[in-house]
Amino acid sequence: MSREMKIRWRWLKGMYIYTIVGAGGFGLGILLVPGTVGSLVGGPPVEPLVFGITGSVYVAFALLSVLGLRSPLKLSPILLLQLGYKSIWFITVVLPMLAAGRLPAYGVLPVAIYTTYIIGDLIAIPFGYVFAGPEDRAWV
Repeated sequence: MSREMKIRWRWLKGMYIYTIVGAGGFGLGILLVPGTVGSLVGGPPVEPLVFGITGSVYVAFALLSVLGLRSPLKLSPILLLQLGYKSIWFITVVLPMLAAGRLPAYGVLPVAIYTTYIIGDLIAIPFGYVFAGPEDRAWV
């Protein structure tokens, strides 16, 4: 028995576009001009292998988000993964730093940006669809 699911199509596609532009742009910057991006971030020196992994992951999210524009529902788990890792980072890294009063100035911008992704993903992700069984997705 299929049930009606609310899909926020504009939010869903908007989050794919936001990921393409934001994560894709930053990821390409990390991969192509890591020194420039590192100096713009203003934090401590970053280990090149770790920084490169971060850039690669961001570009992968952007590329998958391009596919998400074509098949928004099928690729909505991409946004779920993004929501997951950003939320885990926020809970396990940012909140303890804030509680201890030790969030460095260079951390404010990433926290603000990640917060916009978390809120946007929470609004956009069609959780009813993502966690529905095959019989409930028959209408799509």
